[in-house]
Amino acid sequence: MEHELSPDTLAELRRARPYPAVSVLTPTHRRAPDNAQDPVRLRNIVAEAKRQLEDDPAVTRDRRLAVSRELDRALAEVDLTHAEDGLVLFAAPGEHQVWTLARSVPERVVLSDTFLTRNLVAAQASERPFWVLSVAADRVTLWSGGVDRVTEEHLNGFPMDRPPENFDPERQERIGDSPSTFQDEGTRQFLREADAAMAEVLRAHPRPLYVTGTQAALALMEESGTTLRDATAVPHGGLANGTPEAVWQAVAPALSDEARGAADEVARELEAARGRKDFAAGVDELWENARTGRVRLLAVEENYRVTVRDDGEHLVPAESGDLDAREDIVDEIVEQCLDTGADVRFVPDGALGDAHGIAGVLRY
Repeated sequence: MEHELSPDTLAELRRARPYPAVSVLTPTHRRAPDNAQDPVRLRNIVAEAKRQLEDDPAVTRDRRLAVSRELDRALAEVDLTHAEDGLVLFAAPGEHQVWTLARSVPERVVLSDTFLTRNLVAAQASERPFWVLSVAADRVTLWSGGVDRVTEEHLNGFPMDRPPENFDPERQERIGDSPSTFQDEGTRQFLREADAAMAEVLRAHPRPLYVTGTQAALALMEESGTTLRDATAVPHGGLANGTPEAVWQAVAPALSDEARGAADEVARELEAARGRKDFAAGVDELWENARTGRVRLLAVEENYRVTVRDDGEHLVPAESGDLDAREDIVDEIVEQCLDTGADVRFVPDGALGDAHGIAGVLRY
């Protein structure tokens, strides 16, 4: 299953394909008892996708069979024991993908000439992914972080272990990660190499970075390169060989502090925008401004959802399942804003007060 929505991956998903490229979306659940319904809902929505292929006169028999096979292969790859809040299946002749998302999605099937990406884009923006680099004298480990956990990442040579010929395990056993260990030139060279490798990761996959280690390790890491220049230091040793849960517990306080600070900053920017008359709120205002590229900063409450339909002049409230209802309009706005260079921030529920779940600062 896919987890990393890089710019190259997004461009590939948006590439035009011969009709039909099928997107299947369904909400999922992390825990019992709600997750008991997920297998049935998933089978039903895939069956609905096959029914739509069958009923569409623009789909030839050969293409219908080819896409149906890919849907079956995608379905076989789904592991609901590790479900998050949403699931997206993509299928076209000769290809399929499965994406698990930390943000709910509406249940729907879309047949088009490209895959539906708005929910993936919004989910990644809301997840606020980050990196954790755990540093020790003999090992540096990279972790990928999300909403409520971290997982070890095998990328660009990580985890990195100090070559045996440059490392004395008996000496390490005697002194551990003590300050004297980090005065060793072999350790310095090892951390310089780790710093260079991390710089490459950040260039390819820019995210906030947290670096864990003893004070001595962090000091030498800062001296050895540029990684710590824009990173948050977390003075906690022993995590280069730690568990994901231990790493998460170590960085969680720093994440909470930064989330509070970011929410306060957004509130100040929105308040200033009200005074300058370049403030917008509500899906109708934001959708219009997003389409014209006027949104500079978009703030969305984390669990805000609304279903609307377009009456020709405005977006008006609608019921789920209504004709022409748009159940993921918030995700549409998020994707449109990101595509036009806006800064998108997700804030705690209720943080936007009378702005009705979504607000923005306009460029002009």
